[in-house]
Amino acid sequence: MTHQTTLSLDAMGGDHGPRVVVPAAAQALERHPDLHLVLVGQEPDLREQLQAHGAGTERISIRHCSQVVGMDEPPSQAMRNKRDSSMRVALDMVRSGEADGCVSAGNTGALMATARYLLKTLPGIERPAIMSTIPTWDGATHMLDLGANVDCSSDHLFQFAVMGAVAAEATHDLAQPRVGLLNVGEEEIKGNEQVKQAAERLGAAEELHYIGYVEGDGVYQGEADVVVCDGFVGNVALKTSEGVASLISGYLRSEFQRNLLTRLAGLVAWPVLRSLRGRIDPRQYNGASLLGLRGVALKSHGSADTFAFGRAIDTAAREAEQGVPNLIEARIERLLGAREGA
Repeated sequence: MTHQTTLSLDAMGGDHGPRVVVPAAAQALERHPDLHLVLVGQEPDLREQLQAHGAGTERISIRHCSQVVGMDEPPSQAMRNKRDSSMRVALDMVRSGEADGCVSAGNTGALMATARYLLKTLPGIERPAIMSTIPTWDGATHMLDLGANVDCSSDHLFQFAVMGAVAAEATHDLAQPRVGLLNVGEEEIKGNEQVKQAAERLGAAEELHYIGYVEGDGVYQGEADVVVCDGFVGNVALKTSEGVASLISGYLRSEFQRNLLTRLAGLVAWPVLRSLRGRIDPRQYNGASLLGLRGVALKSHGSADTFAFGRAIDTAAREAEQGVPNLIEARIERLLGAREGA
């Protein structure tokens, strides 16, 4: 990083709160010498954890707040009754310019609703979308939307594609990332009307490297750098994939523990299994971006451990440093202008 970047961390969100956020913050500061972090939460708990982990206070500070948004709390209730919650205060720091980005492991619905209310959407963007990175055969791909928008028009899908392409290009050094629409087949006649209309628009957008339809298996084959779909399909696909990965992991563990011979086989295969676990470890890809807002906001998995939350901090720092919201706004403006001038 070439300049100081400040991130606000919702230190009370998620299943573990300060016990994970504080050590993750301390480790992130070691990786990013120009990063400053603000822990937002209940000060006594945060100071206790800072002392326990021996974290210095030179580039880490505390913003006290009195409330916490529950993981199952309705978004409307959190918005109305929790104005001094760690989540809202952390997001408000981004709105006011005190922070360049925010990371929270808290309630997803409340985070999206509060972020949209405080930060507002960018010009030309009708709805924010949730984007995450998932592993592929030869690297990773970026997928959106993953649950923020269940019903989407072709315009929404087009906007998601632009946002995903810009974010992938800026944070993963991808020149002209390949953009694909998730569909039930690769043929042009396949899919619903929204997908077909979005495909027509994307094909005409010269600034995007649109490659066409991508089927479910193509996502993990790495056929596209950005995979676009509505939030219903994206969330189901993601959760199904997580379930299959867990199933296979459970099967392997069960088979290797079946008897003495399989245990010995497991010992022999351990280096391969350890390498495989590292490649598909979901913690490496923790941190979903809330794209389309006038500020950087990252959603960490609620059960994230220290390593996983640190990955979300890394992603937020990259997005803030690259100015992803500004890049999205500029790209959307050019594409809309080109369409109107056509």
